[in-house]
Amino acid sequence: MRIAKVLESKIIEFVIDWRSSVIFVALKYTLELIMTTTDAFVARAGKIVCGWIFNATATAVIFGCLQYCPSAQAQDSGKPDIVFVISDDQGWGDYSFMGHPHIQTPNIDSLAHESLVFTRGYVPDSLCRPSLASIITGLYPHQHGIVGNDPPPRDSSGNRGRLYRSAEYQQVIDEYLRLHIDKLTTLPDRLSERGYVSLQTGKWWEGNATRGGFDSGMTHGDHNRGGRHGDIGLTIGRETMQPIEQFIKRARNENKPYFLWYAPMLPHTPHDPDDQLIEKYKPNSESESVAKYWAMCERFDSSVGELREMIRLHGRPRDTLIVYVCDNGWINLPDRSAYAPKSKRSQYDGGVRTPIMIHWPGKVEAKRDEQHLASSIDLVPTVLSLLGEDADRTLPGLDLTNSRKLDSRQAVFGEIFEHDIVSMDNPSDSLMYRWVIHNKWKLIVPNPSRTENAQAELYDLIRDPFETANLATSQPAEVLQLQQLLDGWWSGK
Repeated sequence: MRIAKVLESKIIEFVIDWRSSVIFVALKYTLELIMTTTDAFVARAGKIVCGWIFNATATAVIFGCLQYCPSAQAQDSGKPDIVFVISDDQGWGDYSFMGHPHIQTPNIDSLAHESLVFTRGYVPDSLCRPSLASIITGLYPHQHGIVGNDPPPRDSSGNRGRLYRSAEYQQVIDEYLRLHIDKLTTLPDRLSERGYVSLQTGKWWEGNATRGGFDSGMTHGDHNRGGRHGDIGLTIGRETMQPIEQFIKRARNENKPYFLWYAPMLPHTPHDPDDQLIEKYKPNSESESVAKYWAMCERFDSSVGELREMIRLHGRPRDTLIVYVCDNGWINLPDRSAYAPKSKRSQYDGGVRTPIMIHWPGKVEAKRDEQHLASSIDLVPTVLSLLGEDADRTLPGLDLTNSRKLDSRQAVFGEIFEHDIVSMDNPSDSLMYRWVIHNKWKLIVPNPSRTENAQAELYDLIRDPFETANLATSQPAEVLQLQQLLDGWWSGK
């Protein structure tokens, strides 16, 4: 389907160019006839022909625009440009607007002030690849099937790093892409049908960007040239912002609405900020490692400021829908640049909680929502709803701008899987935990086949936001109620 779209666009371009060339040549020779003849009759005839060609040209141009330029119609019908800003490995409280006493994020704070902000936002999984796949598809990991960072090698013996680089393992990766991302409908796919152009930048695990429905992207996905989770795309925000600026300019010149995926590997390791930023944070942090992480949060914030300035200068800032989310959380260890046990890859809020923002001036009311639960699976249906589309009942999420639906939401759900995928086809084989949040309560249920001696955990997130006091034994009624909700969502089998 994606190849057919590209071929169709090239054919249309050829037809328009061919028609334009024929008209231009006819017009050229008619004008030459008028300029060189001294015969009044011929001159008059030439003028008549010339007028006919001009009328035909105008008609062809109008017809061509209406028939072959749906993007121009999209602009006139109020379709916004759409930008997804995705942080990488950032704690849910590590922003000024979320109350961090030291980390300074003025650009994201400004965005939050102008957005609908859910402080109780969540991602279903706390690992980047499955989380990003959920953001781009609107599906839970067990639904889209991308449940870990790397598929299982056919030969599990030996050094895994060596296996990754082998030609045989590259075949496994290609097979995994064919079985999963190639068969999924992504947000870029949906937007392409509505006249959008799209650009992928930053982290992207699913091979070449076009495999995810993007018509352009920084990630080539060639493992022979270092491709795994973003390759050249990982330079965005760290080394350059030029591809984004060029893309916005091109979309404006072509008069087309655009979708931009900005997922820089920030504040993700390597934590290598400027020395000046490190020195800024060292006096208030418990270690240099923590200071480096805080500095990286500010570095990411600065890139968001650059992005918004590009939109202001070259785009349509009043007609740009910006969505903000983080792929997973982070709590930095004090002695090195690594994550603590209750953060990334964990079932705890330190791994799965994130602020979620929806920004569209004049269309989405800017307010801070500290009550309702939001999830990254809501982002695709929210965007489609804001475009005036009917709800897609195959998507489990809801429209975050619809207060009635938010009020009726019972819970948000999630699932934690092994880092390395155990089975190519069965998500349950990789499952470690399922979790559910209802009101103030959070229940975590382990998969006994993959978590030895683990027990169910129940937390009061209002009184105990860092999940230190397990109340499962003292609140059996709550455990039972939440277990029923969880099993009704997905049994894990």
